[in-house]
Amino acid sequence: MSIKHFWQEIKDTVLRGQKSNLHCSIATVDEHLMPNITPIGSVFLHDEQTGFFFDTYTSQLSRNLLDNSNICLMAVNSSLKFWLTSFIKGKFDSAPGVRLYGKAGPLRLATEKEIQLIQQRIKPLRHLKGSKILWSDFTHVRDMDFTDFRPVEYPKMMEHLWVGKTC
Repeated sequence: MSIKHFWQEIKDTVLRGQKSNLHCSIATVDEHLMPNITPIGSVFLHDEQTGFFFDTYTSQLSRNLLDNSNICLMAVNSSLKFWLTSFIKGKFDSAPGVRLYGKAGPLRLATEKEIQLIQQRIKPLRHLKGSKILWSDFTHVRDMDFTDFRPVEYPKMMEHLWVGKTC
């Protein structure tokens, strides 16, 4: 099945991963094909297999994207409650994680709507000193366009998930 068929499930899986880890990981490669993984806490997915992230504090990722726009975004639900419940039941009620493959676009100014989304996400922490230091300068984003995905697999505990997709 296509990424389009599973997009809502993919979005839900990414959201659970972000909630439990406070970030997703984006992998890129440099000019020597050496991999680099960057934690990004400002990933947002749209409909139509697209999304964006605020490109702040990402020096190596930004350099890598100059030569090669291919990315792999990975989100994993690391909630202790999720894993304990899954082990007790012997199955996952939802996907434990997913990898998304696609391309990142050029750096651009964030729209007012995008700035509102990040402000809403960090709202509970906005008055803390660290929040003001780290999250007061979100101005630029990169769009992402995804063409494929691969679930994080534990086959015997998730045979009922991603039905119709050979993993």
